[in-house]
Amino acid sequence: MNEYSEKARKYFKEGYNCAQSVFCTFAEELGIDFNTALKLSSSFGGGMGRMREVCGAVSAMFMIAGLKYGYTEPNNKEIKTEHYKHIQELANLFKEKHGTIICRELLGPLADDNYVPSDRTEEYYASRPCEQIIADAAEIISQYVPTN
Repeated sequence: MNEYSEKARKYFKEGYNCAQSVFCTFAEELGIDFNTALKLSSSFGGGMGRMREVCGAVSAMFMIAGLKYGYTEPNNKEIKTEHYKHIQELANLFKEKHGTIICRELLGPLADDNYVPSDRTEEYYASRPCEQIIADAAEIISQYVPTN
């Protein structure tokens, strides 16, 4: 656990979704104001709008990597290839810890794709692996992508 993991956990316990919790942890270092970071990452919570697809914490790692090292030349295959390689490396680091990057597989029987967010109760936090997943994603991206 590092400072980024702890900050991401804190945001999640405040009620922010998984993507917001990870992405906003790095907002200042990325040069993005907090409210813009919240809005930008808001759609990725719950595996993209609660559809339980790619985990929002993983999507946030990818967005952070894109802002730090993304490509801007659409026809430069070499740069694009290198960036996709890094994204796949991030995904593999996450998979080493959790076995998958898919929200519904991470949540197991708790997964549902109803668009109505779950109430954030003590039972909610106790029954879900999300807080640890968020912490792990923040730690992975902080170690993989230099933040200073």
